[in-house]
Amino acid sequence: MNAAFLVVILALGWAGMTGSFSGLNLLFGAAVGGVAVLLLRHGLIRSGALRRTGRVLSLILLFLYELMMSAVRVALVVFRPDLDSAIRPAIVAVPLSVKSDLEITLLANLITLTPGTLSVDLSPDKSVLFVHTLVLRDREAMIAEIKNGFEQKVLEVFE
Repeated sequence: MNAAFLVVILALGWAGMTGSFSGLNLLFGAAVGGVAVLLLRHGLIRSGALRRTGRVLSLILLFLYELMMSAVRVALVVFRPDLDSAIRPAIVAVPLSVKSDLEITLLANLITLTPGTLSVDLSPDKSVLFVHTLVLRDREAMIAEIKNGFEQKVLEVFE
């Protein structure tokens, strides 16, 4: 993430905290954010905080996208007249690449907070997460979606 993007985020944060999104207030927030980034740039670059912040933001955006999409999918299933044929519940064993307890907990919570899925259990050796899904169309596609989505972003945040 570059410094200009961080200044924009800080300006929007300032406007959100003050409750005014006027041009002058956004400009003032950008000026304060610019001074903060200028003063802290060496520490931010050395510690990799900017890169990590970008990765965390990327994970948050992915979660919000998945939250909205899965809410729509669950709503479409629930409102179908043939509900019995629409629901195909299953428990899927998802092999894990994440290793630490914090990474596993974050991944499991992201899955649980997404409508239509629920983290049920973790294997004793912490290599497999068991996930319940409301509608299973393709087991391999679901595993790939979790591994290439949430799990990949969690790994990026903690690398």
